[in-house]
Amino acid sequence: MTTDGLMVSVSGVRGRVGEALTPEVVGTFAAGFGAWLASGASGGAAAPSAARPHGRPRVVVGRDSRVSGPMFHRAVLAALQSVGCDIIDVGVAPTPTIQLAVESLHAAGGLAITASHNPIEWNALKFIGPSGLFLSAEEGTAMREATAGGVPRATWDELGQVESDPDAVGRHIDRILTLPFIDVGAIRARRVHVALDCVRGAGGVIMPALLERLGCRVSAINLDPDGRFPRPPEPIAANLGALEALVRERGADVGFAVDPDVDRLALVDETGHAIGEDYTLALAIAVVLRRRPGPVVTNLSTSRLIDDVAAEAGMPVYRSPVGEVNVALRMRAERSPVGGEGNGGVILSDLHLGRDAPAGAALILQLLADAGSAPLSTIIGRWPRYAIVKDKLDRPAGPLDRAYEALKQAFPGAGADMQDGLRLAWADSWLHVRPSGTEPIVRVIAEAPTEGRARDLVAKARVPLKALA
Repeated sequence: MTTDGLMVSVSGVRGRVGEALTPEVVGTFAAGFGAWLASGASGGAAAPSAARPHGRPRVVVGRDSRVSGPMFHRAVLAALQSVGCDIIDVGVAPTPTIQLAVESLHAAGGLAITASHNPIEWNALKFIGPSGLFLSAEEGTAMREATAGGVPRATWDELGQVESDPDAVGRHIDRILTLPFIDVGAIRARRVHVALDCVRGAGGVIMPALLERLGCRVSAINLDPDGRFPRPPEPIAANLGALEALVRERGADVGFAVDPDVDRLALVDETGHAIGEDYTLALAIAVVLRRRPGPVVTNLSTSRLIDDVAAEAGMPVYRSPVGEVNVALRMRAERSPVGGEGNGGVILSDLHLGRDAPAGAALILQLLADAGSAPLSTIIGRWPRYAIVKDKLDRPAGPLDRAYEALKQAFPGAGADMQDGLRLAWADSWLHVRPSGTEPIVRVIAEAPTEGRARDLVAKARVPLKALA
């Protein structure tokens, strides 16, 4: 939903800094969230462990490294204090660290100040419930409705307090190293040489420390978390040229790239080739299913490579609408040990139900340890290769339902799934058309055994969409 330039979605609210997103706007949303938590409507504030003896809910707050982050951080702290929330401030930290802190500290909720992979001029708020999951669509709607008539402010003697939590990142690393899928001794013995690109985001505060504890040799670029991204921050193959060059120059075994809030991980193989972010999830699933069989959950826009990996282990794959919380809720319902999204977001039920790039990196290192001396390029060669083409168009003025119906008529033999836009599927390929939840665009994604076939599907999908413009 677009409101005066803001993108309000299942993930929270985001916009361009100084345009739609200002400290006043951030303060309004943060205060509304805090008041909703304080009311007990979220289910978190009513629990004794979620609040102080005086009854104020505790809220975990953290941010990525964006230049606008300190300004919005101060606005969020003041807004939450003004509605009587106590704050646990983890500072610059990965989004999964913030989620994990909400869960482990039994807080009433959390607020991550991050626009994730969006360009540098964007920032956002992501709202986290007491379970450590992002708010569902229903919870987000309930929060906005509950505070639509105004937000009750605390009196001078009930204002919230702020305390710092400098140990959140360390606890996150400790939890990863105790996962049942991770053999720390075997990984350390492998002495993997990792090339690392943290895009000057929050990854600089966790990735080098994690890799050091896993005995890796590290060659790194863009570690300083000052938010001045040296490249487009989304870790897609087209943006990883510098990391590819670093792998080749240093002779690294693998390259790791993360986005600014460290919930997505992309890989570069030992030849210096970015293999595509869908492989991150597929390889992580392979590691987990060898040790803990169970169903896999991913979203409708993720590669069918996931189906191939799961089938090898004899496990089913369930698909949800796009959005981390949608995958997480389906994982919980299916008792899935592993799932995630094809953008490089790995979710492990044993850790927390959120995308976690550091956990994904540990699983890839475990994969390399399991493979002995086999390089990453050889490991991925075991599975079929697919070509995935991603396109986007400006959001048309007309209703998208008309385009969906036209596409279903154009492809009468395809299986149709309308959980999230329209996904048409065949035995070896698929097409997904959906409105973005983070930008005012329509995403068109197709996958097929050949790039030509995938591009043809995208081209055919554009025809009815352009007709709506």
